[in-house]
Amino acid sequence: MNPGGLPLRRGLISIKDLTKEQIEAVLSESAKMLNACQCGADVNYLDNKIMATLFFEPSTRTRLSFESAMQRLGGGVIGFADPSSSSSMKGESLADTVRIVSSYSDIIVLRHPMEGAASEASASSLVPVINAGDGTGEHPTQALLDLFTIKMEKGRLGKLKVAVVGDLKNGRTVHSLAYALALFGNQILFIAPKKLQVPDEVLSGLSRRYSGMVEKSESLESALDADVIYMTRMQKERFASPDEYGLFANYYSINRKFLSRANDEVILMHPLPRVGEISPEVDGMKNSVYFKQAAYGVPVRMAILNMIIGQQSGIV
Repeated sequence: MNPGGLPLRRGLISIKDLTKEQIEAVLSESAKMLNACQCGADVNYLDNKIMATLFFEPSTRTRLSFESAMQRLGGGVIGFADPSSSSSMKGESLADTVRIVSSYSDIIVLRHPMEGAASEASASSLVPVINAGDGTGEHPTQALLDLFTIKMEKGRLGKLKVAVVGDLKNGRTVHSLAYALALFGNQILFIAPKKLQVPDEVLSGLSRRYSGMVEKSESLESALDADVIYMTRMQKERFASPDEYGLFANYYSINRKFLSRANDEVILMHPLPRVGEISPEVDGMKNSVYFKQAAYGVPVRMAILNMIIGQQSGIV
């Protein structure tokens, strides 16, 4: 029996696919994976399994952490990081690409610029599909590693004030994280310029599904009493023109002076890459956990892969 009860047929398309109990199971398995790796334990649970990574958009952390995770589990990796090297450049549809690649692999990890691409891919795939980011839609595995970071650093997942800052309109990491934070009963403060605030459909989805407190602000000052500050970059590639991007490029920035005024126990997170919204001068401060957050991507994705395609946990 597959451990953890993740949705096996589709893989993982949206954080909304998971119940609170399933998320807790992923985080528990992630902690075991982290401990196993630190102890040098044998974790070859996916020996002879193959993961295909189909990345139609650039990625460093997500793609490499997935590949590291699969290799640490004893599996193999195929795929591409540049769509120009694939048959999509010849006009092949996403559905056809996925159908073919799924016959070569046991699981597909897909990043694509089109919102809804992962769901479309899962309908054509012979194997589970993991959404590694679909346009401005969602990024569920990022949300899971973000939750894991919060739990590791704060000791709990609920009753926290979390300030989410930046381009919340286009930030798919934020859209997934918001649902997960609300599910665990946190207070969420969305800080963004009016034109880049979190989409109405995300807010309405939160109000329908959860009862947690949600607020909006334009001022970074309102994050000073937060337990968690989650910074995001202004997503240059999503703006209509360089001039429009220029209006918001340096809208928010956290430096040592700001962080010294914040809640002493606050943790500062970022899905990375950063492009100026966090000064390097705060990298060494105790509150800054974004590099640790990125590192947690490996054990969390090890847990996800094992729970979806592994035959047994092996570390329970």
